Amino acid sequence: MEGVPLEHILILSALLFSLGILAVITKRHAVVVLMGIELIFNAANLNLVAFSRFDPLLLQGQLFSLFVMLVAAAEAAVALAIVLRVYQLFKTANLNQINHLSK
Repeated sequence: MEGVPLEHILILSALLFSLGILAVITKRHAVVVLMGIELIFNAANLNLVAFSRFDPLLLQGQLFSLFVMLVAAAEAAVALAIVLRVYQLFKTANLNQINHLSK
């Protein structure tokens, strides 16, 4: 089975991971930071599936990838609920302007 070489997949995964880290570190809007975290999760999923391609009898890579997707979905739901509540309290989603826990 010919396909995309592993090196190309790993380079794409490294780019996704780097963009996710860049978004988490440099951006101050809460939703953009959450999108950066999702990019990091997707880079990890891409690595898991790419490496599991070399062991077709065992499905650990696909199972771990499914688990990461479930955790990412739960994280996104909880994090967006928190962001909405913080926006209701502080009228901003800018992380620099939210410097205390209560109003």
